[in-house]
Amino acid sequence: MKKPYKKPEVGDIVEIVVNGKKENGRLLESYDRGVLLLKLDNGYNIGFKKEDISELKVVSTPPPTTADDGKLKLSGKKPIVDFYLTGGTISSKLDPKTGGNTWLIDGRELFKVYPEIFEMCDVRIKSPFMKASEDMSNKDWIRLAKLIGKSLNDDQVKGVIVSHGTDFLHYTASALGFMLGKLNKPVVLTYSQRSSDRGSSDSRLNLVCSAHAALSDIAEVILVGHANSDDDYCYMLQGNKVRKMHTSRRDTFRPINCKPFGKVNAEGKVETFRDFNKRNKNKVEVNAFFDDRVVLLKFYPGQNPEILDYYRKKGYKGIIIEMSGLGHVISEGKNNWIPKLKEVIGKGMFVYAAAQTIYGRLDPFVYSPGRKLQDIGVVFLGDMLSETAFVKLGWVLGKKEWRGSVSTKNKMLENVNGEFNKRLGLDEW
Repeated sequence: MKKPYKKPEVGDIVEIVVNGKKENGRLLESYDRGVLLLKLDNGYNIGFKKEDISELKVVSTPPPTTADDGKLKLSGKKPIVDFYLTGGTISSKLDPKTGGNTWLIDGRELFKVYPEIFEMCDVRIKSPFMKASEDMSNKDWIRLAKLIGKSLNDDQVKGVIVSHGTDFLHYTASALGFMLGKLNKPVVLTYSQRSSDRGSSDSRLNLVCSAHAALSDIAEVILVGHANSDDDYCYMLQGNKVRKMHTSRRDTFRPINCKPFGKVNAEGKVETFRDFNKRNKNKVEVNAFFDDRVVLLKFYPGQNPEILDYYRKKGYKGIIIEMSGLGHVISEGKNNWIPKLKEVIGKGMFVYAAAQTIYGRLDPFVYSPGRKLQDIGVVFLGDMLSETAFVKLGWVLGKKEWRGSVSTKNKMLENVNGEFNKRLGLDEW
């Protein structure tokens, strides 16, 4: 008796014959009804015109899931990883009805798109919110830190993965670093520049490498993503020493003034480049607070210093100024910033300097403008990234005991989470 024909479903491994040639892959949703879309073993997606397909058979199907809540059953044999879906391209899938993307919201959907990570570990899906990164705020950082803290202090959990939009990912990574403090397990943030339905998507490699990083011994807040434009391996980057450097390249994130923690490939080979906090059995103490009366201001030539009055009158307590060169603003002539900075500092505003140049560090002692700024109370933050400085200042001012002029300065200059590093040459990384 002939076996009944099984209609293929999204997530199935299928074998097709196209113009006499066999192809195998996982069936994906396609926005074009006339095209069958497959994810090949190498991670690339490819579409075939249905009219060119002479044979199609289902090779295997995904394992069963619980029917009511979309959660995948835990095997009890694999390490557990808590996966926090927060938004961004990597947390979305193709909607064949509209041709656009919709959120991945449960385990079954995530498995259909990224089955490889479920082969390595038991994944517990958690989605505290789904937002584009530009819509996130410090309230989301606080909520996420508290939830991740519970995961880290759960003895069953081996590591944590957070999916996130790219544009403001480094803000969240910095916030988690300060709020979670010394970790006992890896906290891995990852992303994709291109959606999972595109042939050039970076999501598969980033997620597979993230799973390996979450199971590693690197107990740090790590950003994992493509190291180059190929699908060779991913870098494991320090969360508060990283910057998005390109609008669309898959290797958009680069380490700033430090080496990556290391690199990891799809097979799970981990190679480390520097020291890191190792996996341990300590309990994580979460310090999740933030004072949003802080601002990040970019200085530009000819800028009127009266902009500082606006923030002071609005009740802002601290300001990070991206200064030029080694740490300069206008220090003579009509728009001299020195008197106004001295005035707002005298009225209780905390003013800190970071570099516009990204690489390198500020040094107030090279030229007289820098010395003048330091003399009136501007605090120079060395090689700390301006975004990291903004997050750190909000975090420091969020704790009452750190709000005094001396204690705030001391805490800002304390190397809490590796935010101050020795400078590397521009051509090294």
